[in-house]
Amino acid sequence: MKVSSTPGVARTAPTSSARRTSKTGSASDASAVRKIEDTVEVLGIPPEEMTERVQSAIMSLMREVDSLRQELDNTNRRLRQMEDVADTDALLPIPNRRAFVRELNRMISFAERYGTPSTLMFIDLNDMKNINDKYGHDAGDKALFHIARLLADNVRTTDVIGRLGGDEFGVILAQADEKIGAEKAASLAKIISDNTLELEGDILNMSLAFGTYTFRSGDKPDDALDKADKAMYANKRDMKGVDNTR
Repeated sequence: MKVSSTPGVARTAPTSSARRTSKTGSASDASAVRKIEDTVEVLGIPPEEMTERVQSAIMSLMREVDSLRQELDNTNRRLRQMEDVADTDALLPIPNRRAFVRELNRMISFAERYGTPSTLMFIDLNDMKNINDKYGHDAGDKALFHIARLLADNVRTTDVIGRLGGDEFGVILAQADEKIGAEKAASLAKIISDNTLELEGDILNMSLAFGTYTFRSGDKPDDALDKADKAMYANKRDMKGVDNTR
């Protein structure tokens, strides 16, 4: 509400009561009085009517406005925190399926608007059942963390990774056409297979089956996921020595 710096607007001279307050009151009171003086013309109150009672009422109103603003800021901050919790996977520090599908929908809209395709990578980890059975579910969780970290460390900030459920992950490779998307997906699969995981003294080579689908204008998130999932199943069938059960 301060207008003293606005061109063409003259500041009013402080009233005698304002001068008295600035001499006898606290520094904060004096500052508040100066703010009141600066808002006189905005409020339409003539200087001669700026009595101590009017100043007190305005100061109370300004304090209430500041309190409401702080309360609103705190509420917005809590809402953002709640949204972050709602969008984060229950186990891993990456987006959950709901948040991932929302981002997929946004990227499809981007592709529709600008005519730039992006590629969806659908990942299914191999042998997770054997890991859980042999080492326990805590070890299985460690394996999932291992995969999530490798994916997060090897994609761009514009890409999106998420856990779709169980041992399934999704990666949105932003503005990557079919060729680039397939190459990047194969690179991520190799990175995961090359980075071993130690469980109870055993060194494990994690592997995965993946499928890609390059989505364009008009695609729906569920359709894109379904097509990438089917491509992953085809890849899984082609892999030798891999248990095809989920």
